Amino acid sequence: MKLFITGISTDVGKTIASAIIVEALEADYWKPIQAGDVDHSDSHKIKSFVSNVTTVIHPNSYLLNTPASPHLAAEIDGISIDLENIIEPNTNNHLVIEGAGGVFVPLNEADCVIDLIRSDYKVIVVSRHYLGSINHTLLTIESLLNRKIAIAGIIFSGDENKSTESVILNKTGIKCIGRIEQEPYFDQNVIKEYADRFREKLLNL
Repeated sequence: MKLFITGISTDVGKTIASAIIVEALEADYWKPIQAGDVDHSDSHKIKSFVSNVTTVIHPNSYLLNTPASPHLAAEIDGISIDLENIIEPNTNNHLVIEGAGGVFVPLNEADCVIDLIRSDYKVIVVSRHYLGSINHTLLTIESLLNRKIAIAGIIFSGDENKSTESVILNKTGIKCIGRIEQEPYFDQNVIKEYADRFREKLLNL
């Protein structure tokens, strides 16, 4: 199973969600494009969060120095992102792929993050509650469906908002995998607790 983790915006909790899914499935992890935080990247965070011994963290296809939209970070580095150079790692294990920002974050003049999603991927959308998040969530889901991309489920991140969640789930019919609460901190133990909680639903995707 190949799961692509996307968010409705930046800083909504994709990496924490990815860590939980990786731990639950003892899956491999791959972030094709990392922009900024080179020494404390999302791959580094995943490695620090997971405790199983099966997971392999695969190297980024593009590791960019500037914390910015990938198209701009690449330009600053004097390169251009080419989808042909983004080669999925070989593995016999489940693979969790983490995107960058939302689905229409630009990678170059022609391509966006949504163009990284292949036909055999299932997408998990991470939604965090804020003013405007319903619109951003519904737009993300509609964009994926318009491209006939399979959506495996949605994970809500942060404090519960029953009204918002009800609207999103009723309008889309997307399965809710679970909610990641606004925890005071995340470490291996907290990640493992969520992994145990989410595992059954993830295995049934």
